[in-house]
Amino acid sequence: MASAFFFDAEPLCEPTAPALDACALCAKPLGRDSDIFMYRGDTPFCSEDCRHEQMQVDAIRARRAARRHQQYSSGTESRHQESRKVSVAS
Repeated sequence: MASAFFFDAEPLCEPTAPALDACALCAKPLGRDSDIFMYRGDTPFCSEDCRHEQMQVDAIRARRAARRHQQYSSGTESRHQESRKVSVAS
């Protein structure tokens, strides 16, 4: 017989909703009567400024990741080309 000790209080297969208690950037408490500025569907911010700052940070990270991916891809491609240029003497 299974014991309740082994089970979490949250139902299985249901992701928990993000808490709307504090700004995701500055951690300022969000009041029940104050406006909440959402970004990416589930990330709360206390103001348009905090939300905009997070958007800028995300854009910078995305550009850096794309640049790293491009550098990796071009580096891998050049190594493959070099290996194809090698000929075997008979």
